[in-house]
Amino acid sequence: MPMNSDSLPKDPSALQQRRQANMFLIRLQWVVILLLIAALLWLYISQQRFEHTVNERLQSNEQVVSRLNEMDDRLFAVSQQAVPTPRTAASSQAQNQLDLLRIQVQAADRLLADSNNSAAIDLLQGLHWQLSQSSNEIAPALTVVIKQSLVKDIERLQARSAQPSPWQLQNLAIQNIQDFLYRHERAVYVDIGANADTSQKNTSTNNSNLTRKQLTIHEVIMTLNLASQASNMHDREQLVTYLNEAGKQLQTLVPKKLGQPIDDSKPVTEDNSLSAKSSPKSIAEVIEGLDRLIANAPTASPLLTSQILNKPRR
Repeated sequence: MPMNSDSLPKDPSALQQRRQANMFLIRLQWVVILLLIAALLWLYISQQRFEHTVNERLQSNEQVVSRLNEMDDRLFAVSQQAVPTPRTAASSQAQNQLDLLRIQVQAADRLLADSNNSAAIDLLQGLHWQLSQSSNEIAPALTVVIKQSLVKDIERLQARSAQPSPWQLQNLAIQNIQDFLYRHERAVYVDIGANADTSQKNTSTNNSNLTRKQLTIHEVIMTLNLASQASNMHDREQLVTYLNEAGKQLQTLVPKKLGQPIDDSKPVTEDNSLSAKSSPKSIAEVIEGLDRLIANAPTASPLLTSQILNKPRR
């Protein structure tokens, strides 16, 4: 009996523990079920959002595609209306080649202005070869005329290359005049020393006149330096301006009848032609030499091909 009385109190405790375990398991199951339900709801909501986003993008893409199709249809319609005939396309190609040829000939004119005859000849020879190629779309008659003018220009430039440049002749003539004026200025300075032994009154008067003459010659030399620079830059307008100014300055040193300038309208004959080797022997001859330099100032001589290409056509 005592054994049974000791075991009875333990049974209720075991039953209570089982009940607690069962309750814990039940609660755990409900927690798991709730978590599963929450997960399913989250997945469902995410799927709905994703489908909504995809649908919006598809709709926007369809709108873009439809607009692109409309633009493509419009462009196709416009292109069909603007398609030129083969003759028009060929004419446009020929016009483009003519425009390019004008630009290249203008470049040759610029090379000539810079006295680069060899480069200009090479360029013109290249243009002549270019017109002989099968890719040339310019009209045959016009092609023949342009090629003939290119040949004439090339021959003229080759002949000119064997002779001194007109600008070089101008510089040499100006240098000869300056050399004479330097000698003349030194001679005036010697005259000042020679007159130092005369009377006080005469010496003062002569020295004043000689000093004025010496200053004038020096100013003329400086003006001719500017004229030489203008000639080096191939600036005809500045060259003529400085030569005229030098002539006017020198006319104050000679009698009026000897200082009359040469008429520029005279034809350039052998007596009135530019001579780079001759040296003047007096101020009057210097003035005449300056007038000849002005009359023979180099002028731009455009290419025959340039004149043909720039000629208005019907």
